[in-house]
Amino acid sequence: MSGTGRRPTLKDIAADTGLSMAAVSYALRGLHGTPETRQRVQESAERLGYQADPVARALASGRSGSVGVLCASLEDLWQQRLAAALGRELLAPDRNAWIIDSAGDADRQLELAQHLVDHRADAIVVIPIDPAAKGWAPIAQQVPVIAIGDALPAAKAKSEVLFDNELGISTALRRLAEAGHRDVVVLTPSRRFETDRPAEEITQRIAAELELTAEIVPCPHDLTGATEVACEILRRTPRPTGILALADSMAFGVYAAATELGITIPGQLSLLGYDDQPMSQLLTPPLSTFRWPLDDLVQDVVARVTSAVDTNRRVRRTTVEPILIERGSVAAPPAPA
Repeated sequence: MSGTGRRPTLKDIAADTGLSMAAVSYALRGLHGTPETRQRVQESAERLGYQADPVARALASGRSGSVGVLCASLEDLWQQRLAAALGRELLAPDRNAWIIDSAGDADRQLELAQHLVDHRADAIVVIPIDPAAKGWAPIAQQVPVIAIGDALPAAKAKSEVLFDNELGISTALRRLAEAGHRDVVVLTPSRRFETDRPAEEITQRIAAELELTAEIVPCPHDLTGATEVACEILRRTPRPTGILALADSMAFGVYAAATELGITIPGQLSLLGYDDQPMSQLLTPPLSTFRWPLDDLVQDVVARVTSAVDTNRRVRRTTVEPILIERGSVAAPPAPA
């Protein structure tokens, strides 16, 4: 604080260093000037007790320095890991991330996206619940939108990083079919939406090719909810011999239900997960699942955010492919009684 008791300004730092106010402003933001000049300005700012006014800087630059990360549901452990990684990578002297949970509500997600627009977010990174919702079009017209997982066919997103669910689901169903399973259930995190490449459509098409009976069952991510859904499925007569859970967090509920009902994995039930949570290796038996390149995905998304904010150019979409990790939760179905 200056000797007058008022808040120090750029003018005070300029007088203290003998530089122009423009040079001080650039140095504080790390945009121009030699390393020596930037250090000199920074030392003066610290000595005088100068603190940048984020509102004034936002008005001057037209940017808030904030990026919204709009998750579908943070009950999904994989989305928790993704959000945490994006939060770390987006953190910078002039940028921060707002991590927001849509709690699986598609309408609420659009409301939250508009809230981010109203609060001058520089960009929105979203894992869309309903990718085909028409409400994404006006959002994308107001702020750069980077979609993860599914495309936004109704909007012109600046970037799209898609999951190759065609490869993942077909590989999973083929693995179960090769083991001898003919009656399987696919646990999906949401109700059916008309998306660009819906997991439900892929499931039914691939199942028909493999002559499988595949039932799609909505399932929550939380352990209690997933266990309840799995118990209902496993109490059926006859019950399915194979389950594909499109999130490891759902597969954990299947393990809990199987234990409760005295069903062995993989002796009486084969199970595949979908996103390779670290704790999946600690289950008995360890869960066979799919590994998605999280680190590469995060770096790709951050680069797209930077490009969208700095250049406002649309970047072509990329597709992320999964790798099946075999661990022991899949075997041949039990012989008929």
